[in-house]
Amino acid sequence: MRAKGHGDLERFCSRGKGQGLRALQPFQVHLLLSCPADTYLLTVKSGAATASTANTARREGLSKCGRCEQAFYCNVECQEDDWPTHKLECSPMVVLGENWNPSETVSLRARILAKQKIHPERTPSEKLLAVKEFESHLDKLDNEKKDLIRSDIAALHQSYCKHLEFPDHRSLGVLFAQVNRNGFTIGDEELSHLGSAIFPDVASMNHSCCPNVIVTYKGTLEEVRAVQEVSPGEEGFTSYIDLLYPTEDRNDRLRDSYFFTRECRGCTTKDKDTAKVEIHKLSDPPKGRSHL
Repeated sequence: MRAKGHGDLERFCSRGKGQGLRALQPFQVHLLLSCPADTYLLTVKSGAATASTANTARREGLSKCGRCEQAFYCNVECQEDDWPTHKLECSPMVVLGENWNPSETVSLRARILAKQKIHPERTPSEKLLAVKEFESHLDKLDNEKKDLIRSDIAALHQSYCKHLEFPDHRSLGVLFAQVNRNGFTIGDEELSHLGSAIFPDVASMNHSCCPNVIVTYKGTLEEVRAVQEVSPGEEGFTSYIDLLYPTEDRNDRLRDSYFFTRECRGCTTKDKDTAKVEIHKLSDPPKGRSHL
């Protein structure tokens, strides 16, 4: 499948890895792909909010929903664009005020369900991969993870039952597992947490501990940039995890969140593990792609 508007990239079946993303032309060290968030939920340090830019660290200068007074936006246009999903939350926010406080996990899934109902067709963020095509690996979850999903589903029903139509319980479980595995946390230039989102086309990329691309954010726009030359037919690899962890820790995190381990060059040689252990003794390094 060709990614029109994303440059010469295509989704393909990557041997031993499932789906992947590869180049159809040579790329130098620059932007490969820009993907707007399909669905997102941003937060501010002083409370919940929704907005379309990363300038959400403070409420000053943001527009506010005049009805619930709890949702904040960068401008009126952003507020109008968000209304189809915010209206799910606005009424309970008015009735319950600050006592209405579903988790970020639950609220993002509610917004995904609402968007799928309002816009059943593919979105501009799904040119390569649709949200409904996400792998869930629901059958690989241990009892603890399944219990967490059941708890989140109960919270979803409690918070949104009057404003949202739900699929059956198993379909909800699949959705939660899909987003857990394929969702992203949005950060600013200082790597501070701003919220969570799904970027379907970027989610089609596979992991490597020696990635040839990096992912950065401009508000709710996710950009994939090559950090080395990429040849035609070469697969693009990002990192799902913090690469400052030693090999065994990286594989433990990959196994726990994504149900695989890797034997890439960095994992096989383990030549940088000692230095990485020393770095961890000095500081707590930033996180990479997050398991939502």
